[in-house]
Amino acid sequence: MTIAIVGAGLGGLLLARVLRVNGIESVVYERESARGARGQGGMLDIHSGQRALRDAGLLDQFFAIARGEGQDMRLLEPDGTLLLQEDTPEGAPLLRPEVDRADLRDLLLDSLPEDVVRWGHAFESAGDGVVHFADGRSADYDLLVGADGAQSRVRALVTDARPVHLGQNVVEIGIPDIDHTHPDLAAMVGRGNYWVLGDGLSLAAQRNGDGRVRIGLSFYRTPEDWFATSGIPFDDPAAARARLVELLPGWDPGITALIEACDDTIVARSITTLPPGLTWPPTPGVTLIGDAAHLMPPVGEGANMALLDGAVLGLALAAHDDPATAVAEYEREMYARTGAAARMSAEIQELLTAPDASRKMLAFFQPS
Repeated sequence: MTIAIVGAGLGGLLLARVLRVNGIESVVYERESARGARGQGGMLDIHSGQRALRDAGLLDQFFAIARGEGQDMRLLEPDGTLLLQEDTPEGAPLLRPEVDRADLRDLLLDSLPEDVVRWGHAFESAGDGVVHFADGRSADYDLLVGADGAQSRVRALVTDARPVHLGQNVVEIGIPDIDHTHPDLAAMVGRGNYWVLGDGLSLAAQRNGDGRVRIGLSFYRTPEDWFATSGIPFDDPAAARARLVELLPGWDPGITALIEACDDTIVARSITTLPPGLTWPPTPGVTLIGDAAHLMPPVGEGANMALLDGAVLGLALAAHDDPATAVAEYEREMYARTGAAARMSAEIQELLTAPDASRKMLAFFQPS
């Protein structure tokens, strides 16, 4: 059985690792030119995905790189009112630890022989058991697994569904080495997550393992072309920071000081999702995992579901000689599990966009 995995993200690498643990070889084809070709983003809240790491024989190594203090959380209103502060006691169980995405990806890459991942292979098309790459190369497969993320090109082999704009646009900024450059702001943010929720707006600051605080400013109920009309001059970082503060009228100056302290790296990101509960007809020789299969609102489930997808599919392939039987078993489980996760994520997204979002989230975290 020749298994070709398109995409060296968390799901694709976890699948390759579980297959290898169970004596099955696979090849991961990745469009990026090398392991460090681009940044891997911020921290991830890994909870249900721990089961997948256990199945991959990597749970102890995961705990060694996870940040238990990343479970800390502070929830505020825009006027600075602190609604909730949760600090993780020393030695508390790592139920929802944060881990740097790059560190987790490195853990998975290091668990595989170097020749498993083939860099510089951009998927072009596939059919009749052959996958074709943009540079003219090709490879045979018995099973093709699309693990190529939100803008998956493999997805078109099984469904015509495409991601649609969620009505959320995010500006990503950050403060490097915050403990030394802005110790007052470091103390305000704390060791983990710092959330400020307003009417149609949110600021989420997150402590990273490298000392950087990543900040996401979300503008809800906004159209896909909102960045073009927002008046944010992305080519002028200082003016962009000033404009972002203007877009938060009435917010406490202590909170907007986080924006003013950011460096010149400013990224605009429009958020898209696939329909919750997406399924597709059984397709011989092809399946999807991760965001390629179930792109959800960014509320903490996507990475966990991708890891679980890789584990469930890998174990199913190890248990069945027939890949079609294994894929059918995986897809049944995945549809039920990720459909529930997608619906829950959509409900949380609705809370975040509500006029009284901060109070609704407080009730979510502290139900009566």
